[in-house]
Amino acid sequence: MENPLNKTLNRKYILRFLEELLQIPSPSGYCMNIMNRLEEEAAKLGYTMERTPKGNGMITIAGSGDSADAIAYTAHVDTLGAMVRSVKPNGMLRITPIGGYNMETIEGEYCLIHTRDGRQYEGTVLSTKTSVHVYSDAREWKRDEANMEIRIDENTSSKEETEFLGIAVGDIVSWDPRVRITPQGWVKSRHLDDKASVAALFGLLEWMKRADKKPERTLKLIFSTYEEVGHGNSYMPADITELIAVDMGAIGDDLSTTERDVSICAKDSSGPYDYEMTSRLIELAKHHQLPYAVDIYPHYGSDASAALRGGSNIRAALIGPGVHASHAMERTHADAIVNTAALLLAYLGLSVS
Repeated sequence: MENPLNKTLNRKYILRFLEELLQIPSPSGYCMNIMNRLEEEAAKLGYTMERTPKGNGMITIAGSGDSADAIAYTAHVDTLGAMVRSVKPNGMLRITPIGGYNMETIEGEYCLIHTRDGRQYEGTVLSTKTSVHVYSDAREWKRDEANMEIRIDENTSSKEETEFLGIAVGDIVSWDPRVRITPQGWVKSRHLDDKASVAALFGLLEWMKRADKKPERTLKLIFSTYEEVGHGNSYMPADITELIAVDMGAIGDDLSTTERDVSICAKDSSGPYDYEMTSRLIELAKHHQLPYAVDIYPHYGSDASAALRGGSNIRAALIGPGVHASHAMERTHADAIVNTAALLLAYLGLSVS
């Protein structure tokens, strides 16, 4: 559904930037390259991105009013991935997960192994019992960490040969995102959690620059690098009093969100979000005719959860585009991403006329 609020956003810019971000490997703790790209894009739009010692990025847009309090929107650039746990005698790699996912979701996936001296090698994630033609129990074989390995696309069949390539314990492994954006607006890829939200925030930033608008209250856009492991946005600057975490909305049994909706989370595993902020987001979505759904996610946590658990004295809310098959082969729709940016604009009270 189109309306003046979402039509003013640059949909092509958002999707183009999203596609680029999805192609940059960034498992938790390995976000240097993607953060450099965000810093570069912010500079193109006329903004400066600061870095925290932890590696998070923050863009500050000074408000037009007199309030000393700031509002923050946060999204995370880090994704699921893995780390080399050991090099096996047969030259293959045992891995340990980065982030929470089912091992079944990565079986057969192409991947990159990133060595600490800057080399990259391709590989494939497989069960240790790879073929039904060989192993009678291949179908029943439990897909867990001990029973999975990476086959490296190099001439190696021993631990020594693999180590000679420079591959070692502690190397990062990233998954092939397999990005597809269809003419109908469907976005299929790994890591839409949470790069779809990062693109939405940059769409908001691009609009503010193009429209020459700024919010009344100072706005801080925070991009975190350790959300998938639970502590991404645990530190917050003291002037922030409101925080909206922008992260994907899950889809499934007992949930209302679809891939074309803005998900508004009322409660997740960390407890209920701020009642007044959540109510205002619902009313703004209704007023601007932005398709939305309110849901509860008992197995979910966000960067707002991390900030609250870290001791921040803030009010917090959580919204984001609806994403199907979260932490697996994810899919959303461009409408949900653009409408998420539109709702964030509305929350700032910015006029689009």
